[in-house]
Amino acid sequence: MDLEHIRNFCIIAHIDHGKSTLADRLIECTHTLAPREMRDQVLDQMDLERERGITIKLQPVQMQFRVNEELFSLNLIDTPGHVDFSYEVSRSLAACEGAILLVDATQGIQAQTLANLYAATSLNLEIIPVLNKMDLPNADVEKVGREVTRILGCDASEILHVSAKTGKGVPELLRAVIQRVPRPLGSRDSPLRALIFDSHYDDYRGVVASVRIVDGAVQKGDALHFLATEVTTEALEVGVFHPKMQPADVLTTGSVGYLVTGLKEVERCRVGDTITRIGSNVSALPGYRTPTPMVFAGLFCRDASQNEELRNAIAQLKLNDASLFYEPEHSDALGFGFRCGFLGLLHLDIIRERLKREYRLDLIVTVPSVVYQVTLTSGTEREIRSPLELPSPNEIREVREPWLRISVVTPSEYIGNMLQLIAIKRGYQKTIEYVDPTLAIIEGEMPLSQMITDFYDALKSTSKGYASMNYAFLEFRPTDVERLDIVVSGERVESLATIVYTAERERQGRRIVKLLKEHLPRQQFEVRIQALVHWNDSGKQAGGKVVASERLSALRKDVTAKLYGGDVTRKMKLLKKQKKGKARLRGSGHVEIPSDAFMAVLKTGND
Repeated sequence: MDLEHIRNFCIIAHIDHGKSTLADRLIECTHTLAPREMRDQVLDQMDLERERGITIKLQPVQMQFRVNEELFSLNLIDTPGHVDFSYEVSRSLAACEGAILLVDATQGIQAQTLANLYAATSLNLEIIPVLNKMDLPNADVEKVGREVTRILGCDASEILHVSAKTGKGVPELLRAVIQRVPRPLGSRDSPLRALIFDSHYDDYRGVVASVRIVDGAVQKGDALHFLATEVTTEALEVGVFHPKMQPADVLTTGSVGYLVTGLKEVERCRVGDTITRIGSNVSALPGYRTPTPMVFAGLFCRDASQNEELRNAIAQLKLNDASLFYEPEHSDALGFGFRCGFLGLLHLDIIRERLKREYRLDLIVTVPSVVYQVTLTSGTEREIRSPLELPSPNEIREVREPWLRISVVTPSEYIGNMLQLIAIKRGYQKTIEYVDPTLAIIEGEMPLSQMITDFYDALKSTSKGYASMNYAFLEFRPTDVERLDIVVSGERVESLATIVYTAERERQGRRIVKLLKEHLPRQQFEVRIQALVHWNDSGKQAGGKVVASERLSALRKDVTAKLYGGDVTRKMKLLKKQKKGKARLRGSGHVEIPSDAFMAVLKTGND
């Protein structure tokens, strides 16, 4: 098909604004699938996606639509709506020339919608504004329409009205896509350049890459070269999505389809990479970067017999998820597990849920932490992913933590609450922009370590559920943090070590030792629970600066119960013997920390 009759577009929307439902109606209207093949959220491939109403893995589809006897090929590239997958969204946008801006007419503009809209406009995509859920009685068309015209600078007449549930307005939307979205650029006579915007692992055929052909053409048997990873392979099969994979003879300029590569590792076929033919002297397409895990947590099995199953399960998930990082970890309290890196909290939650659902693993997930950059006094740079990796203070010249650029969309009446919350979380507000008298956008900055605790829940509760937020990594900035170690009866509990701000070490220390006192079983001897900083075990005696301490009193066994009457010296002798025994235990006694005490600290680690 010639370039004049190809349109590549995507849908930009906040979570639960009807993106997947609209995609269903587009597929129905173009008769891409037979009625018996249709089901709700047909482009969402995982049960988890359909259940949560979010898109995790991108699923493109090619549709055919006829206007005035002319047949057009419409390539819809569905995008994830959550901030954790913003890089995948940016690569999907780069594969398009236009975007449908889908806004829920009952809720209005949301923060994630704005973030993806700005990304689309920065790539010069043609934006088609659409109000969805027009069938609902509480749809506020005028108010939401004003928000859209204010942000886009468009005329109200350019906004389309649809109901993705009933299909009303969908044919008009398809015609608007053909009329407004430009045809693809590129040259069919130039050497091959293809953009990878997604990939997945097939057990039988290896890695399958979803691609947009920017220049040239590719067919089965072509020798391919991946510019970023320097990998070479052969195209075992090429084809298009209907939405299931359908083999084709060739993919030409402007087309969206798939390449079966035969590669055994999805990391070698990265999103954003450029594919060309071996021997071609072409430049890479702009925008590629390697996904960097920003949030780390430990995954442990409650049942130690499942450890090998956990290892195999994470390895299998890694095949389909190049952004997932993992390495073995051992904890005194929890045993064998893995230290895993994620793009964000939703990414962590999805992996945890898939391990639980698909592999039936009963997991303990430790409190999430962020990655720190450390400059040592020797000038060496290090990345710290676990509290135990943090060097002693006399070895550190500077510690830097990740900061975020945040955007909060909130009703005007909650601006004060939002500013107070941002300040509590060690962030600050930079600008406030009013979309209209009732809606404002707060732009600010804050540390990632504060974001991954309970910021989102606090945001929703202080705005009665009306505020929404988006964030993007900004940079690493100097910070003043220390490792807080927990010592129980003279022994350091490595699994409870955490990195805290120096100004908050006493408060955090008191919180943890108090929780341990409440949950540790009493012993035959007094147990001292301490929170320390500046831990040093290189000398004759390990220790540090105590910032909080609690004492768990000893159990009292009545050693005189068996006596009856007689000389009091017999009673005193037994009590003296008990006292000596307790003193000996206190010096050498080992306290086992039960898992419920450990979990009590982890569950409240976000306070």
